[in-house]
Amino acid sequence: MYRSDFSDMAMHAIPKQSFRRATSGDVGTVREITRAAYSKWVPVIGREPKPMIADYEQAVVDHVIDIYEQGGLPIALIELIPKPSYLLIENVAVLPDRHGNGIGGLLLERAETIARSLGLSELRLYTNAMFATNITFYARRGFEEFMREPHASGSEVVHMKKSVGP
Repeated sequence: MYRSDFSDMAMHAIPKQSFRRATSGDVGTVREITRAAYSKWVPVIGREPKPMIADYEQAVVDHVIDIYEQGGLPIALIELIPKPSYLLIENVAVLPDRHGNGIGGLLLERAETIARSLGLSELRLYTNAMFATNITFYARRGFEEFMREPHASGSEVVHMKKSVGP
C-alpha cells in the first residue's frame, strides 16, 4: 500500500466530528436527544426531569445550544446560558448508545472554550441530588459542589462550579 492509501483508510475509519450551533430548524433534534438522554432518570425521581419538558423553541433563540455530530449525525448537545459573571451549563445530553465514549467530556470542554471566549472565568451547573452518577461525572472533571437547595418535588438540587483558566 502507498501512503495515500493509508490516508484514505484513516479518513474513512474515523467519522468526522464537529460542533454546530442549533437553530430553530433543530428544535426537534434538540428535544429528541435530550429526551433520550434523560429518560433513564424518570424512574429514579418519579417524573420527567426539567430538560425533558423545556421549551426548546425558545431556548434555541435565548440560549447557546451547540449540537455535537459524528459522521453528520447529531448525537449530543450542550445548552449554555451566559450570565454576567459565569456561564451556566443548563443541559448536557448524550444519546444513551454513545455514553462512555468521552463525549460528555468534550461537551464540557466546549463550555470552557465558550466561557473563555465570553471573558467568563467560571462554569456553573446544577443537577438533581438523586443523579449520583452525574455528580461524580462532574466532580471528576473539576466541578465542586457549592450549594444544595430543596426542590418542589421533595428532592434536592445540587449546584456545582468550576473555575476556567485563561
